[in-house]
Amino acid sequence: MDYKAIPFEKRIKSNIRNYALDHLYTIGTLREYCKALHALTGVDILLTERHGEKVVSVGGFAGFTPDVVGDPGRKVRVYGRTIAHLYAQMERVPDTMRQEVGNLLDEFTKMLSQWGEEAYLHKESSIYMDELEEKVGVQHVQTARGEKEDVLTGVYHKHYFEEQMQRLDGLSVAPVAVVNANINDWKFVNDHFGDEESDRLIRTIADLLKQEAKPDYIIGRVDGDVFIILIPMAEDGEAEKYCANVQKACLEFADPILALSVACGVVYKTNVEEQLKDKLPDAEYEMFNNKFEIKNAPGYRERLAHGVK
Repeated sequence: MDYKAIPFEKRIKSNIRNYALDHLYTIGTLREYCKALHALTGVDILLTERHGEKVVSVGGFAGFTPDVVGDPGRKVRVYGRTIAHLYAQMERVPDTMRQEVGNLLDEFTKMLSQWGEEAYLHKESSIYMDELEEKVGVQHVQTARGEKEDVLTGVYHKHYFEEQMQRLDGLSVAPVAVVNANINDWKFVNDHFGDEESDRLIRTIADLLKQEAKPDYIIGRVDGDVFIILIPMAEDGEAEKYCANVQKACLEFADPILALSVACGVVYKTNVEEQLKDKLPDAEYEMFNNKFEIKNAPGYRERLAHGVK
């Protein structure tokens, strides 16, 4: 793809048509989330691709053929294009809960759209930059210099962090707490205040993650707004306390523009035979649960938008 000939904004608007759900989401995480909603409320959930191909089905959808034109269900849209359809059956939902469950599914659909936009923007930005670097014959700075740190934040970059995970696995260390820390509404900041402020948001969150960490914590930036923290030989409650301290520091951070917020998910490697990389989807799932709670808490939206004039 010749990026020099295609402006980035035009590419962003058009390339979403080439993306399927598994390009933007961890399908296993979505499936577990839908199972949790089903267990909690009784609602049956079906998530399909844009053309109706079934991706996640929880509950009574056997024999059901999606009609994405005549009956599209709830549309998941990313950059103005429908990428998925969410169908729900509420026969087993108590009458007194149906309105509440409907509202919950509406919010879930909105969050899927937002998560998809954030993932899409990060992926396209990375591809764009990689292609530009290749075009001018420049290797990635961190690879060329053998550096360990992410240039923007000062924490470990993804490749070195993955090496550290493998090192811990090789040392047979257990327990190890695995924390997924994801910045809430990075895209909102980028849309309203631009690249400079959204980069400052990422740097500031990284600084708080480092500030609250002990010397043996291993912190990596593994995606645009996603950090993973490893806590070797974590004591009971240590990782949860760390997350609480980071989130408290976010709330106490005073700024005329930024409203810091981070969702955290914690899981543990408790057996030396386990691999840390296999714990990452579980940590992501727990993070999504925390994100849902935070973003639906009273006052969150008002705090987020306080800097918008």
